[in-house]
Amino acid sequence: MKLSSIRKLYFLGIGGIGMSAIARYFLDEGVEIFGYDIAETNLTKKLVEEGMDIHYDVDIDKIPDDVDAVIMTPAIPDHNAELVEVRAIGYPLYKRAEILGLLSKTKTTIAVAGTHGKTTTSSIIAHILKYCGLDITAFLGGILTEQQSNFIKGQSDIVVLEADEYDKSFLHVYPNILTILSMDADHLDIYGNVENMYATYEQLCNQIQSGGTLIIDGKWIKCFSDSFTDDMKAIDVIIIDTSKDFGCSNVRVEDERYVFDYSDNEGEIKDIVSQLPGSHNISNTSVAIKIAKYFSNDAEVIRSGVKNFKGIRRRFEWIYDEEKVLVDDYAHHPEELKYAVSTINKLYPEKTILAIFQPHLYSRTKDFYVGFAEELGKVENVILMPIYPAREEPMIGIQSEIIYNLIPIENKWIVNSGVEMLKQIEKIDADVIMTIGAADLDKYHSDIIEILKLKK
Repeated sequence: MKLSSIRKLYFLGIGGIGMSAIARYFLDEGVEIFGYDIAETNLTKKLVEEGMDIHYDVDIDKIPDDVDAVIMTPAIPDHNAELVEVRAIGYPLYKRAEILGLLSKTKTTIAVAGTHGKTTTSSIIAHILKYCGLDITAFLGGILTEQQSNFIKGQSDIVVLEADEYDKSFLHVYPNILTILSMDADHLDIYGNVENMYATYEQLCNQIQSGGTLIIDGKWIKCFSDSFTDDMKAIDVIIIDTSKDFGCSNVRVEDERYVFDYSDNEGEIKDIVSQLPGSHNISNTSVAIKIAKYFSNDAEVIRSGVKNFKGIRRRFEWIYDEEKVLVDDYAHHPEELKYAVSTINKLYPEKTILAIFQPHLYSRTKDFYVGFAEELGKVENVILMPIYPAREEPMIGIQSEIIYNLIPIENKWIVNSGVEMLKQIEKIDADVIMTIGAADLDKYHSDIIEILKLKK
């Protein structure tokens, strides 16, 4: 498919964070955009305001005529009537990742992969490069606080994107610069076991363009085959080790903000102020700085760019910050939960904290319920919501109770609905509330704020 010849597109699952970024790209190119999603959200409302035609009921009569192609999210089930109809008509059908792959082959592509940190790191990279005066394009997995969008349109040939491991989607990407932030086990429903997951990441590395760069912690290289480093040399790929070739030091908190020094073999950038809380975000930012330095070596501009990055929605986002506090975080893996909980405890050591957790996917709950319970046990109060199924069918014996039963604290409650959750919050004396999970807890934020205001 020639991207330049497209005039009309239909999206199945247009409201997804990755799908909507691609839809915005083509809309900006003058393409007519139509789409379906399961429910109206704040994001889909915004897409409609921008000029897209979206419906929310499965109706084959609403599939537009004469589209050049249909782009689908892997979350759409095979039995979806519109997907069945699209296939019967014979429209060219592409997964979201295939479109990103086509773009990556024609651009200078910076790809961010890994179990955790993709959205934050890719967003910081895009922000710093824009701040350095580079007219880049970016497809992001979160809504930038400043731009209020997950898509940045630029005129240069530099593209920043996330390389998503779900459904092995990242194998469509052929980057010039690839960073793998982590390879903790996830999506084992797709990979079967962690060894297969490692092998797929290694396959992605072998798709780096000749003369490109891989940025990865040396501990993860040990998970690859014995021939890996020789294979990288054979395609002229330089490996940069995050554990020894660059990094941050002198990390401290000043005026409720993290400050650190960055260094690599080219020198130091001292006293970098970050608006992002948590030591894990210092690590993500150091990777972003290293990548930015391939395109601009102006230390002052890079330092200023980091300081002025205002963050991403739902990544440790302060929703309400008065006498009482409400923070939201997208954490949906035990490692991400560990970072979120440790950060909230560090920032509010004298405050009483309530964590509200909504598990995401039955399969992930089955794989990680022990880890979820361990991390949730590190705050004073926990409310546990029902599992958010997303694309999955229920699994026998997999409910939020298997997490609840292992949380090692007394002040824990399990609820069946948002209404029950709000009633429980009214009974708990907490200074800081943190909503956690990749689902839709954010829709209750206005109600939670009203409760907090009454407790002043």
